[in-house]
Amino acid sequence: MPQSPYQPGVLDRDSAFYIAGHRGLVGSAIWRLLESKGFTNLLGRSSSRLDLRDRDSVFAFFSEAKPRYVVLAAAKVGGIAANSSAPVEFFSDNIRIQANVLDAALKQGVDRLLFLGSSCIYPKFAKQPIREESLMTGHLEETNDAYAIAKIAGILHVQAVRRQYGLPWISAMPTNLYGPGDNFSAAASHVLPALIRRYEEAARTGDAVVTNWGTGAPRREFLHVDDLAAACLHLMENYDDSLHVNVGTGSDTTIKELAAMVATAVGYSGTTVWDDTKPDGTPQKLLDTSRLTASGWSAQIGLPEGIASTVRWFQNNTESVRT
Repeated sequence: MPQSPYQPGVLDRDSAFYIAGHRGLVGSAIWRLLESKGFTNLLGRSSSRLDLRDRDSVFAFFSEAKPRYVVLAAAKVGGIAANSSAPVEFFSDNIRIQANVLDAALKQGVDRLLFLGSSCIYPKFAKQPIREESLMTGHLEETNDAYAIAKIAGILHVQAVRRQYGLPWISAMPTNLYGPGDNFSAAASHVLPALIRRYEEAARTGDAVVTNWGTGAPRREFLHVDDLAAACLHLMENYDDSLHVNVGTGSDTTIKELAAMVATAVGYSGTTVWDDTKPDGTPQKLLDTSRLTASGWSAQIGLPEGIASTVRWFQNNTESVRT
């Protein structure tokens, strides 16, 4: 296969652009952004129309649609409880999704592809803030190691395509994400949407006490999904390197502080208690975003502002929200 002539620069707004996972938290944000930036040929398929775990179906779609650009945002995702209870599914589903999409994109000769992973790829006790070079330098957090290994495999898959075929594909590793379109289910959500649902219900029903998992001491970094979407387009137009790129804000907060922000945003005035018999997960996870910043991009949406807007979205979409 000949090397693609593509070099980083402004993407053609009329070329076919496939967003895998376009109905999810990340994919829907990227879709919204691309529409607002004048892209006219966006492609998306719901899981009911295209099961990305089905290799033949994925190859048939790429052969028919012939996308020039791809963002691989589709994944099986969840919080600590979901990852701990179903590691086989988190490993197997994500490995198959990634291999099928990346292999089909290679056969089609996709010019520009962005693979999205997760900050959970880094060692549990990585030096903070975590640099991209910390990958595979220590043991993973046990509660989501299966998912992390799948995402690490995706990074290596992209790097292998670059080495063997010369295609300028790239990978980005976002920090903890939140925003409109998130999964707010009690069993499968990540920490921030779980807190929003919990405190909003407590405020609405008048519950005097809210109980949260863990001690509240771990520190986490949170990025609004609209900021991530902007970073993705920026990277596709400005970045070309085999090393994956961290995408975050460069600052973090404790889970206890986060819970207080959520309580304020929903108007909850009751008591919060912490169940320290439940796992905390990684003590701290703050990304070093100097590589991204050097490329000319930084996050714009502050955490209190982002939480308040996400709470409003949740309250205005209670009938359609993923629970």
